[in-house]
Amino acid sequence: MRSVALLGLASALFIAPIPTAIAQAMPDDISKPDYIAPEQTIPEAQDIAYPGTMTLEVDATDNEQGIFKVTQTIPVAKAGKLTLLYPEWLPGNHAPRGEIEKVAGLEFFAGPQKLDWVRDNVDVYAFHVTVPQGVREITAKFQFVSATTSSHGRIVMAPAMLNLRWHQVSLYPAGYYVRQIPVTATAIYPDGWQAATAMRPNTVTGSKVAYETVDYDTLVDSPVFAGKYFQTHKLSSRVHLNIVADDAKYLKPKPDQIAKHAKLVKEAEALFGSHQYDRYDFLLALTDEMGGIGLEHHRSSENGVNREYFTDWDDSPGRRNLLPHEVVHSWNGKYRRPQGMWTPDFREPMRDDLLWVYEGQTQFWGYVLGARSGLYSKQDTLDAYAAIAAAMDQRVGRSWRPLIDTTLDPIIVARRPKPWTDWQRQEDYYNEGLLIWLEADQIIRRESSGKKSLENFAKAFFGGKNGDWGVVTYDEQDVLDTLNKVQPYDWASFVKDRVHKTTTAAPKNGLTLGGYRLVFTDKQSAYLRANDKRRKQTDLSYSLGLTVNDKGVVSAVSWGGPAFKSGMKSGLTISAVNGKAFSTDVLKQAIEDNMGQSKPIEVFAKNGDAYHNFMVDFNGGLLYPALEKIDNQGSGEGASEGGIDRLLKPITK
Repeated sequence: MRSVALLGLASALFIAPIPTAIAQAMPDDISKPDYIAPEQTIPEAQDIAYPGTMTLEVDATDNEQGIFKVTQTIPVAKAGKLTLLYPEWLPGNHAPRGEIEKVAGLEFFAGPQKLDWVRDNVDVYAFHVTVPQGVREITAKFQFVSATTSSHGRIVMAPAMLNLRWHQVSLYPAGYYVRQIPVTATAIYPDGWQAATAMRPNTVTGSKVAYETVDYDTLVDSPVFAGKYFQTHKLSSRVHLNIVADDAKYLKPKPDQIAKHAKLVKEAEALFGSHQYDRYDFLLALTDEMGGIGLEHHRSSENGVNREYFTDWDDSPGRRNLLPHEVVHSWNGKYRRPQGMWTPDFREPMRDDLLWVYEGQTQFWGYVLGARSGLYSKQDTLDAYAAIAAAMDQRVGRSWRPLIDTTLDPIIVARRPKPWTDWQRQEDYYNEGLLIWLEADQIIRRESSGKKSLENFAKAFFGGKNGDWGVVTYDEQDVLDTLNKVQPYDWASFVKDRVHKTTTAAPKNGLTLGGYRLVFTDKQSAYLRANDKRRKQTDLSYSLGLTVNDKGVVSAVSWGGPAFKSGMKSGLTISAVNGKAFSTDVLKQAIEDNMGQSKPIEVFAKNGDAYHNFMVDFNGGLLYPALEKIDNQGSGEGASEGGIDRLLKPITK
């Protein structure tokens, strides 16, 4: 009977539900506006010829104050509204990085008549001007007030050199593909300076250089390095190395150093089986005064390195992996480009989801060509691989953020510092992309019994007609199809598992297949020592789990590491270690002394106006990444050669 009664009660409850009120986000008596979408005021780009040739004159003589003075004429076909755009989405930056905030003093004229202008209230890179009847061209005048300190952005004008970047000092008409807009550019440089660019001059009058007429896309793709201290070295019949320096004493490359750069070109062209340029100019700045850069173009590259690049050559490889990376982009990134990253103008957003190919495989080939050319020794390359694999393994953020999502970091972050890089991740598609492509190379070698490698993919995918510095687009399926043509394999799952899914560890199988394993030792390699010296830091990521500079400022703390667990964070300033005044040597000695002990390391640090003791529980000693040859491929007499050994061998004489 109890069961029946309960059933009846339950039935009653279901028969008579309690009424509920309809939820409201906002009461009816609160004012609520209707949304009115903004008017579309900017014409879409069309692939039609622009009616006339723009002229652009840039006075770049004020290198003391960093001010470029611009005069530009723009032909017009009819009276009425004209929209002019300032480049926003910049190739190679993979993001909207146009420095519109540095455009100042903007004025427009029709002959002597000054014209009113208005900035678009949605797209702030667009300016609207009304062209009077009977006018056939208008003139724009403005200044690009470049950064004078690094807090303003990258410094492009210095006492002895400058970097003229045409997208910073020009406008272009909306409604046209930029490849359809002709432009003749002229630059005025400081007296006595020399300049280099992929464009060739038509006339040179004193310090005034008038360049050949090109389309606006090519103009933006052809930056200039100019300087007081300048040299040009011929690397091949098509390629030149153009060098500017802060001082003449740094401009002393030795013949064997230049020969290694020539070898780089030879190895690159042999690798891809073609040259996707009619000419190519390395623009190399040896500087501590102009801002650093590494940026690819079809027929040139902008490269900023330490000024001792040549004079301290034997101390370390330094930034010598930069030029190999950038020249590879002539094939990968400029000639072959992801479909979503090619745009008809500099207003259309880019879609960066294939940067793991664009940058990842470029990073892979950059290190390979560095070794093959002799710019990097084989040991330096192996040490770099070890550092990359260890660093990527520490990216514990891979548990929630797949590699594909990091391709959006150029847009999301714009390379601003992050508090917890290992957990947040950053542009990991570079170095994790390298590891993925290293594994792909080793799989192809294994599956083909050593008959093929990723070089076959490079020739098939990135090779083309000599001198074709146009663009051929691709998507992910094109990549997979070419891999399968080179060597049948389940490449779709390979890419899906490493690129599109979250993971638990870095893809280190390429090291193992190539005959090496990642280990940690108490000896820091020469490569790592030089890297710390160049960055003015002490990297203890694999012991305490932090990186600190010579003044004790903590620049990074590894998520989940000993320092992290003690409560430390980036931005702290270490004052003492185990009661002794801080120095990097004292900190490293404390780690060594605590090896095998049960006590923590006491770190006394300042956080703003407060001081804290952090008890760091670590007793494993100093640890640094290295590659160890796998036993059956050891380094002793009779050792067999592994896939990585073969990969790093030159292919030209």
